Amino acid sequence: VQLVETGGGLVQPGGSLRLSCEASGFTFGNYAMSWVRQAPGKGPEWVSGINDGGSITKYADSVKGRFTVTRDNGKNTLYLLMSGLKPEDTALYYCAFDRDRMVTAGQTMYDYRGRGTQVTVSS
Repeated sequence: VQLVETGGGLVQPGGSLRLSCEASGFTFGNYAMSWVRQAPGKGPEWVSGINDGGSITKYADSVKGRFTVTRDNGKNTLYLLMSGLKPEDTALYYCAFDRDRMVTAGQTMYDYRGRGTQVTVSS
């Protein structure tokens, strides 16, 4: 199993970024996927998740209305479109999953996760 996140960077407050998570080594379309973030000195925070088929999405209250999670099962890729970014969104963002078809909101521990991509929101 391999999960590789890309798309992070430095962005000004109010800006946007799109993160990608390319998956390999397993049947991507069979499992729900989630995004989790961890800020320096803090514990992991669940951000968003999407079910195996992409029809059900869930968000943490802190990002609801600003972030959108999607997936392309044909490309084995998970996305997170982030807009209206705030300094408090600064964190290492990583994708993760268990062998489950549905998302559990708030879950922070997973069987599989990527190394992450850094998002820094600062002027």
